Amino acid sequence: MSPEDDLPPVRGEAVALTYATGDAAPRVVAKGRGLIAQEIIERAREAGVYVHESPELVSLLMQVDLDERIPPQLYIVIAELLAWLYKIEAGNATTVPALELPPLPPTGST
Repeated sequence: MSPEDDLPPVRGEAVALTYATGDAAPRVVAKGRGLIAQEIIERAREAGVYVHESPELVSLLMQVDLDERIPPQLYIVIAELLAWLYKIEAGNATTVPALELPPLPPTGST
């Protein structure tokens, strides 16, 4: 058994969002692939931030530039996820919500 066998698998991609009351929409504050994705996840967990695993949602969020707000097409799905996270914090959440992901326009189109 080599030392590499003890390492956790490296995640493909990760995106970190921030949202504060009064913000127009959540913003992408970090994103990356491979080791950078793993670092984003580790830092979130160390800070006590819930890590939601949804490769499809991450794929859509990877299209958003750093420090940019999420696109309007993702408002509902992110709002549903945030509402569920607030319920977790209050101790009222039961199961992960089923998130319906909308298609996004290709990068660079408006």
